[in-house]
Amino acid sequence: QVQLVESGGGLVQAGGSLRLSCAASGSIFAINAMGWYRQVLGKRRELVAHITSGGSTNYVDSVKGRFTISRDNAKNTVYLQMSAMKPEDTAVYYCNAESVVAAGRWNREVWGQGTLVTVSS
Repeated sequence: QVQLVESGGGLVQAGGSLRLSCAASGSIFAINAMGWYRQVLGKRRELVAHITSGGSTNYVDSVKGRFTISRDNAKNTVYLQMSAMKPEDTAVYYCNAESVVAAGRWNREVWGQGTLVTVSS
């Protein structure tokens, strides 16, 4: 069974930085795109950053220039470097993997359990 495990969340002051990591496990053969989403209680989950297997990236406008997504395909891991953080970045951040081939099975998408990021003003 494919699992995504996030780490790196926590409390940071406005203007500070955090780095999130998400490692995929479970006899992974290939992962297409990976991404980070976030959700605030009572609001819809939104895409924050997305990266393809080839390294193409895109970001929600509110984080452009502040957040950087990257991945290590050899480690099946995706990262989100967050800088110049703002209180409005406070949310639960979820890792997502699209089109995952593992243990002879294809998974359309897999989600992590989420990690809380809190930015204090």
